[in-house]
Amino acid sequence: MVSDYLSIRLYSQIHRTILTSGCVALSALIGFAASAQSREATISPYSITIDATSIVSQSWWTVPGITPSIWTSDPESSDAYRTSELRVLELAPGQYKFISFTFDFPFTVTREGAVDFSHTLDQCVGGRGTSTLIIRCKRTYPYGGEPEYSLTP
Repeated sequence: MVSDYLSIRLYSQIHRTILTSGCVALSALIGFAASAQSREATISPYSITIDATSIVSQSWWTVPGITPSIWTSDPESSDAYRTSELRVLELAPGQYKFISFTFDFPFTVTREGAVDFSHTLDQCVGGRGTSTLIIRCKRTYPYGGEPEYSLTP
């Protein structure tokens, strides 16, 4: 009888110890996940300058979901951004797309607040590694003519 009592008591203590350890481990895991989510949520947007002022003749551009659309019925009365002005956008790290009437291309804002884009666009797009995206050409496809911008800075 005494041995049964001790066995039950020992079993009960082991059971509580395992249960408590599991709860502590689960609590730590939940705290780690919440901490990781809060770090992600605290990433502030960066001020990214879009400079399309080299594009001649003047046109309009958009970054979908961020700026007014260029696809309105009357561009003259549109709120869309014009290539004649620099614009500063507040962009969180992630993927975006620059769109004008003549071309579009994807770009990225890095966790460090710098812009990045494909090296195949280097003839017409600049500013990689900085907070300024510079668009120098009206079209980004390769062609045999002279570039639309000076090759000297």
